[in-house]
Amino acid sequence: MRKLVFFLGGAGAGKTTLAKALARRKGAAIFDMDTLLRPAAEAIMTASGLDPKDRDSELYKVRCRDLGYRITMDAALENVAIGTDALVIGPFTKETADPLWIEQELSAIGASLRDVAVRVVLVSLRDQELHRSRIQERGLELDEWKLGNWEAFSRSLGPRKLNWPIPASSVLDFDNSGELNEEKMLLLERFVYGDDIVEGE
Repeated sequence: MRKLVFFLGGAGAGKTTLAKALARRKGAAIFDMDTLLRPAAEAIMTASGLDPKDRDSELYKVRCRDLGYRITMDAALENVAIGTDALVIGPFTKETADPLWIEQELSAIGASLRDVAVRVVLVSLRDQELHRSRIQERGLELDEWKLGNWEAFSRSLGPRKLNWPIPASSVLDFDNSGELNEEKMLLLERFVYGDDIVEGE
């Protein structure tokens, strides 16, 4: 069965690293909202007389947030429609709170939860300080607002509630605090592709 896999979590948790590692092993396509939205977001923010590197302020969210999710999902769903497994990366905070959202998205390609295996990997770290240190280590200009407004930003790093009508077995809480070793990758691979794995592989 074709798969639509979401890697969700706060900044610095390692969503993209995990998704790319799995994509390399399985030949799946990845759709990172940060990558897909970046050219449009920079153009929109610049045309608005705002900081093109801003990805966290309320002004950015008003102008760019929903566009980013639309671009990302359109690209991912286009691949799912032709049978390519799609790994989608982003926070998806508003979307995961809406129980109708996932079925509405799938209906755009004439699909449903009956014929697309939706999996959700909730990527987390053991504490906020580890989030902060990993964000600092990656040294991205897009993270400057996060670090400069840490008290406000860190409130987005709390536990996530998923309201989609999918079984508990389709949701994986993945603690990415330590090293990403082979044991963890096998856990992730079996969670996403377990139905397709033949024993002894």
